[in-house]
Amino acid sequence: MSVPQRRAGIVPRRRLIDALRDGTPLVVMVAPAGWGKTTLLTDWAHTVAGEGGTGVGWLTLDEADDEPFRFWTYLVSAIRVADETLGAAALAALRVPEMDPLEAAVPTLLNDLATRPGQLTVVVDDLHVIRDRRIHEGLEFLLAYLPPGARLVLAGRSDPPLPLARMRARGELTEIRAADLRFTAGEARPLVAAVSGRGAQRDELPQDAVVDVVTRTEGWAAGLQLVALALRGAPAWPADLTGPADGNRHVVDYLTAEVIDGLAPEQRDFLLRTSVLDRLAGPLCDFVLERRESARILAELERADLFLVALDARRTWYRYHRLFREALLRELRATHASEESALLLRAASWHRSAGDRESAFRCLVAAGDPVAAGELLADSDDDFMARGALGTFLRLGDALPPEVVRASPKLGIALAAAAGFTGRLDRVASLLDSVESVLTDESVPPPGWHSARAAAATLRTVYVNSGEAAAQTLEVARRAVALESDPTRQGWVISRIALGGVLSGMDHDAEAASLLADAVGRAAAVDLPAFSRLQATGLLAVSMFKGGRIEEVRRLLRTALPEAARMEDALGVSAAPAVAYLRLAEGLILYRDGDVTRARAVLTRAADLAVATGHPSQSVRALTARAEAELAGGDRRAAAAALSEADEITRTELVLPGVAAALRAAQERIGRDAVALARRDGALAEPLTERELAVLRALQGPLNRREIGAELYLSVNTIKGYTKSLYRKLDAASRPEAVRRGRQLGLI
Repeated sequence: MSVPQRRAGIVPRRRLIDALRDGTPLVVMVAPAGWGKTTLLTDWAHTVAGEGGTGVGWLTLDEADDEPFRFWTYLVSAIRVADETLGAAALAALRVPEMDPLEAAVPTLLNDLATRPGQLTVVVDDLHVIRDRRIHEGLEFLLAYLPPGARLVLAGRSDPPLPLARMRARGELTEIRAADLRFTAGEARPLVAAVSGRGAQRDELPQDAVVDVVTRTEGWAAGLQLVALALRGAPAWPADLTGPADGNRHVVDYLTAEVIDGLAPEQRDFLLRTSVLDRLAGPLCDFVLERRESARILAELERADLFLVALDARRTWYRYHRLFREALLRELRATHASEESALLLRAASWHRSAGDRESAFRCLVAAGDPVAAGELLADSDDDFMARGALGTFLRLGDALPPEVVRASPKLGIALAAAAGFTGRLDRVASLLDSVESVLTDESVPPPGWHSARAAAATLRTVYVNSGEAAAQTLEVARRAVALESDPTRQGWVISRIALGGVLSGMDHDAEAASLLADAVGRAAAVDLPAFSRLQATGLLAVSMFKGGRIEEVRRLLRTALPEAARMEDALGVSAAPAVAYLRLAEGLILYRDGDVTRARAVLTRAADLAVATGHPSQSVRALTARAEAELAGGDRRAAAAALSEADEITRTELVLPGVAAALRAAQERIGRDAVALARRDGALAEPLTERELAVLRALQGPLNRREIGAELYLSVNTIKGYTKSLYRKLDAASRPEAVRRGRQLGLI
């Protein structure tokens, strides 16, 4: 997350530096491996840093970063390296895995960027390793609303799946591709001279030889550097340099062999055997190779320009250039294939002792020991939870064979929980199906649970069944409570919270309140996290309110609301899963007491929080309450808008029957079609983006938000983000009003 160090003897490439100075919001640099993308960006970043208040944030990605929470955490952290006044709230929001980054963190980051004077450029290197569609959607959303002082530079081996054609047509895109990155003979001469050491005298590096090598390598930076390395101490230029550099292995294979064969035996052995490692440090290499002084060799290799990249300013950690590492690995497997697995197992042991379980896991998988990797992962869920890295935990689980997951109920349950926490609800049912098929009464339960079956049933209650399957959900939830019989464990509390939520959504409020009161009463004793405790307290307050226990609700709120306010201050909208029900209960009490003005404000906040959680029953319940308060305050337009949004959710998601019944009753009272929405004249103060126009066109039809997302190849949360901005620009409060306003303005 810091700008790489400038290499000694770097060749200035002014024509490309000037192109990067272009003020377009997006720069895309695309070329195959070894074309000098990172070197050029490094030189540019050091050149412009500090010019007129310019800041540069830098993020280099690898395959492990292909997960939304991890990606955005690193990106925001990289921005904070450039300017520590930015991104603190976004980073706090990313600590809550239940919240989609696009719902909380990205809008918060955009607000921060809009306040910064001067220019800030964020470089994202090696973007081609990112495959998760949700990350690319988030980047598109970020670009759509990027403030004028911010720029994004994306570098990789292939075009990112962004609307490049549209941005190109609008003059919002600068592109640098392989053809632009080719070294000219004038640029190649100082590079070859510096690396080969043959440039002291003019006749040592004749111009025709430079032109010849540029022609043979097609100006490929890595090829030029390998030629120069092969020339060290060689009597003449390589004679059998063949084939184009782009996509052809002949050049790199030949030259790498030349370079490696010319090294001292100690260095050659070190390079080959450490090529199994993604990252290198002296102590790690010493342990893996069972030797000493690896730090010295790493420093020598870096000074020799042997494709070793320092990852920090102190030069503690390094990595090989990916192309060079591939060549080293091929050589290792051809000459010492039997050693690779043993080296990786020793690396796994070192990483585990250093507390880096993720790296240990990856080494075990690469070593061909998925069973040991699964056992390590099964024991690590608390560690990943504490780091807010459950998305990464789930992704690591995907690297294991299905039979390994099936053989470890503890791991399967943990992966299902991670899928639920991170919003991957499509994954929960299949994981639980696999686990429950092998569960027995003797199965080892997750930490904090008495029964593995109860843990699985509770996850199914919360994340799988709802709405039309309410009766089945209730049966599953009751079974979990019956199995989880030890009140000294967190599972006892959590299973009762889950059952209480189902009962409340089915209007069994007395039983719900009784169960939830028991759970809240035991929460502190079992050390339930504050997040879950506040969530349960809010659900209890709503259930008691529906049961007419008003004074008890007041006492509960007096105790809980101060803590809820502190959590909202710390996390912003990402506190929603914990505090939405408490705000709903607070608004209901205010409305009952006749304080309609304050009730409208609190219930608006409660509805915003509930919708942000993405939980359909909670969202509809809060929106319905808000509609009632808005109607009482005389704002029929706001009331209709709240009901319209609630109705949209019921058409997209399954909602518990009691919640759906309350919505239908409110619709009858307020009127489905009788609300007269205000007409507006005049032009838009801010134009719509292409994505917003596409969403607006889709809103005219019968599709719900999830179906619109499928049509536009976007997730439902991304559609929600564009819809929110669309409503703001159109000054509309609901879907019908947005469509009506769009037609008035001739947009659709």
